[in-house]
Amino acid sequence: MKAVRLFGPHDLRLVQEEAPTCKANEVLLRVRAVTVCHSDIHYYRDGRIGDTVSKVPLILGHEFCGEVLQVPAGLDELHIGDLVAVEPAISCGYCHSCREGNPNICENLLFSGTPPLDGALREYIPYRPEFCFPLPQDFTAEEGALLEPLGVALYAWDLGHLRVAESVAIIGCGPIGLLLVQLAKIAGASQALAVEPLAFRRDLAALWGGIPLAPDEHLEQQVATLTDGRGVDLVIETAGTLPAQEEAIRLVKRGGKVLLVGIPAEDRIELTHHTARRKDLEIHVVRRMKHTYPRAITLVQRGMIDLRPLITHRFPLECAAEAFQIVGDYADGVIKAAIIP
Repeated sequence: MKAVRLFGPHDLRLVQEEAPTCKANEVLLRVRAVTVCHSDIHYYRDGRIGDTVSKVPLILGHEFCGEVLQVPAGLDELHIGDLVAVEPAISCGYCHSCREGNPNICENLLFSGTPPLDGALREYIPYRPEFCFPLPQDFTAEEGALLEPLGVALYAWDLGHLRVAESVAIIGCGPIGLLLVQLAKIAGASQALAVEPLAFRRDLAALWGGIPLAPDEHLEQQVATLTDGRGVDLVIETAGTLPAQEEAIRLVKRGGKVLLVGIPAEDRIELTHHTARRKDLEIHVVRRMKHTYPRAITLVQRGMIDLRPLITHRFPLECAAEAFQIVGDYADGVIKAAIIP
């Protein structure tokens, strides 16, 4: 089996390994598509995300789709040949958080592509069937992989509780931010302000109904003009930078809500406390997603969300390092890169 392992910062290598075998409660998947997330880039460049340090050699990749090759006896929900989207977070189901219905904050969570669990940048992967979601016939493998970031966007949108005709600002129009722009449109937001430094991403946000804004010295005045001086009802920060966190506090209205979705390279949050306090803000730090895959599949199947334009680059497994370099550098107009094992 071919696989790509991270041996250290900027050191991705194609290796040949024994194909994995399944436990009695697992299915065997042929990996059909993996999309590169910026959390993968943190491991690739820095060897860590926050306080989670990569233990090398590690197989990265958590946004993926696979084809079922083998199923355990007695399993009726999945069949050989099914194309499935895969939830990368494996929750235990029995801890206090899981029993309360919050598997995203499971106390015993395992996550694909995060130590100690190898991810999907390989040809074959065994997986627990309860975390595999069969896809309709017209889905592509790339769309199946992108259901993971769509799930993150959908969960953030749920937490925002934005009412019809209220306004939202999305700071950072990478894949999750662009999906939030689409969700804002179908959910009836009066305005979706798309704050993004890269022009090609602002252009795509505009195609999906967003109001493109650059994060420059004119931003706060532009937002004030667009909102009659009030500020936006909800700000969703997906950029993962300290300046973006601070900007979120400045753009939101008094009594508004801020969602922090992005994962900063520095393991801290930086806010102007007096501004946040005087505005009496509700600030929510978002942890991935929960219970979103069936709804995400429905949104795509019914044409309400369009995932395909997000894939701008495709690479074979042998060129994974090139994919990571392009995504990490925001080069060549990249939105999302797919690796096809």
